[in-house]
Amino acid sequence: MNKRIITCAVTGASFTPTMSPYLPYKPEDIIKQSIDAANAGAAVIHLHARDPKTGEPSADVGLFREYLTEIKAKTDAVVSITSGGATGQSIEQRLSVIKALQPELCTCNMGTINYGGFPMIPKYQGKWEFDWEEPFLELTRSEPFASRFADIEYMLTSLHEETGTRFEFEAYDVGHIYTLAYYKDMGYIKGTIFLQFVLGTMGGIGAEVIDNLVFMKRTVDRLLGEDVQWSVLGSGRYQLNTVTAGALMGSHVRVGLEDSLYLAKGQLAESSSQQVEKIKRIMTDLSIDSATPAEAREALELKGKANVNY
Repeated sequence: MNKRIITCAVTGASFTPTMSPYLPYKPEDIIKQSIDAANAGAAVIHLHARDPKTGEPSADVGLFREYLTEIKAKTDAVVSITSGGATGQSIEQRLSVIKALQPELCTCNMGTINYGGFPMIPKYQGKWEFDWEEPFLELTRSEPFASRFADIEYMLTSLHEETGTRFEFEAYDVGHIYTLAYYKDMGYIKGTIFLQFVLGTMGGIGAEVIDNLVFMKRTVDRLLGEDVQWSVLGSGRYQLNTVTAGALMGSHVRVGLEDSLYLAKGQLAESSSQQVEKIKRIMTDLSIDSATPAEAREALELKGKANVNY
């Protein structure tokens, strides 16, 4: 596929409301930012849910349904729902939303990792808008993000059969690519693989382009072959540099306030759509075309939005 799929991750579960007044957590704001991102050129919208009063990450099916119904009505974008949720949520909580709503895409994290949000605490000490924020970030010091082999196997078998949902496989380190290759070789995975490289998170692989991004792509080529649609995201300050390098290498790209709160050095992004507009402009200047939602559905072999349960 010569065109690049732009994914926009609108809110996530890593940053907290104190860190940016533009991080959406009320339903109307999440919906608006999602629609604006789709209108700006994002073919895929990746969603988490948040408590509308406090911004705390939530696995409430009703909240997801509210978001998705409006996004479906007003855009043609593909929606990818998190199966990762947030640190502290059980696998049952995280997957209940996918079982109920049966989206076209959901994430599948390819291993348990230490996902560290606690290094952000000192910057905001004493400034917290809500009481949950600091304990939530501190929890990442002691509680790993769990995605066990049994969890992965359940998602690849029962969950897919129940919902028809395909997977956006998340690789936070090179070992996750080996795990993905194992399950492909064992026959758990059929058809085109959609693989998201996650670079620059605390506990995952760093965002160095030559040492790590190129290394991961070579590993994919060696283990998985050509039938892979791969994408790149860079966390925090690494966002735009990493995804631009990925686009030049042939990857799809992901931006959004889940991954970075900034549009440029020292400048908070006022919406995820600003980041979509920026990476699309960069790609256009580099003669790289972005994919439509219809083209993304064809490339990723998705079931179509008429077959979701919302």
